[in-house]
Amino acid sequence: MNKRQQQRRHVRRRASGSEHGAAGVGTIDRPNAVRPGHVSPPRVVPLEIPRPPYVRDGGARPGPFAPGSFAARMRAAGAAGAKVLATVGAAVAPGVTTDELDQLAHDTYIALGGYPSTLHYKGYEKSLCTSVNEIICHGIPDDRPLADGDIVNCDITIYLDGVHGDTSATFLVGDVDEELQRLVRVTHDSMWLGIAEVRPGAPIHAIGRAIQNYAEAEGFSVVRTFVGHGIGDEFHTAPSVPHYYDRTANEIMTPGMTFTIEPMINVGTFELGRIWRDGWTAPTADGLASAQFEHTVLVTNDGVEVLTKGDDAPPRG
Repeated sequence: MNKRQQQRRHVRRRASGSEHGAAGVGTIDRPNAVRPGHVSPPRVVPLEIPRPPYVRDGGARPGPFAPGSFAARMRAAGAAGAKVLATVGAAVAPGVTTDELDQLAHDTYIALGGYPSTLHYKGYEKSLCTSVNEIICHGIPDDRPLADGDIVNCDITIYLDGVHGDTSATFLVGDVDEELQRLVRVTHDSMWLGIAEVRPGAPIHAIGRAIQNYAEAEGFSVVRTFVGHGIGDEFHTAPSVPHYYDRTANEIMTPGMTFTIEPMINVGTFELGRIWRDGWTAPTADGLASAQFEHTVLVTNDGVEVLTKGDDAPPRG
C-alpha cells in the first residue's frame, strides 16, 4: 500500500467514526451528513433582462446578433460568470446560509444585465447550485448555515447576449481539515490538467485521461455520472466531456468549439448515492466528501482560451 492509499484509508476510518466516535454518513471528520433545509421561493428577474428560450414568463428575448459575434459574446458571458463567482466566493464564511449566497448571486447576475441560467431550468428554481461536503453537484440553496470546516461548491451560469457562461469553484469554510484542503487542491489542479489537453486535432477523451491519471495517483476518484458539456446558445449540448478516460469519447476538437471542463473528484468511491427527493441534490454513495471546479473553454486555432478564467490560474509546475 503506497502513501496515498494509506492516507485515503485513514480518511475513510475517520469518516466512519472508527477513530473519532460515531460520525454519521456524511463528511470527513464531521458528525452529521448534510440535510435538506427550507428552500425559499424563486427569485424574480426584471422583465427587461433577456431570458433563454426555456423560460416562458413574458420577459425579453435576446438578439438579434451580428454574424460572427458568437466568440465575442461567449467571452462576455464568461467574464460576467467569473465576476459572479468571485462575488459569491468572497461571501463564503461560517454562519452564511447558501440561500444568502443565492440572493447575492441573483443580484449580481441582474446588475451585470444577465439572467441566472439555472432559474426555471427543467424545474430547478434557484439562481445557482451550492453543493456542500458530500454533495457532488446540483445542491439547492437553503437556510442551512455553512459550518466551520465545510467545503462548498458554488456553480454559476449566466445567460448574457444570447449565450451561457458556466463556471464553478469549491471554497473552504473557516478552518478546514488538511485532507479536505488537499482534495480541493487536487480537484483544481485536475481541471487545469484537463484544460491543458485542449487543442485542435486532439480527441475529447484526452481531457478525461489527464484528469483521471492525476486524481487517482493522488488517491482520489473521479465521478462518472456527471460530465462536462457543450455550451453556447444552449445551456447543455454536445459534446459530452467525460472527466475519466472513455475511449468512445473520440470526437476530435476543432476551432470554435465551446464546452465545459468540470471534474468532480471524491475522497471515496466515485459512485453516486441516492438522489434526494428534490430530484436534484446528488450525494456520494459512501457519504465522503466531493469537490469540483469548472471553466468554460473555447478551442482556438492553436490551443485553448479559458472564457471564465477571471483571477483563476493554473498551478505552478
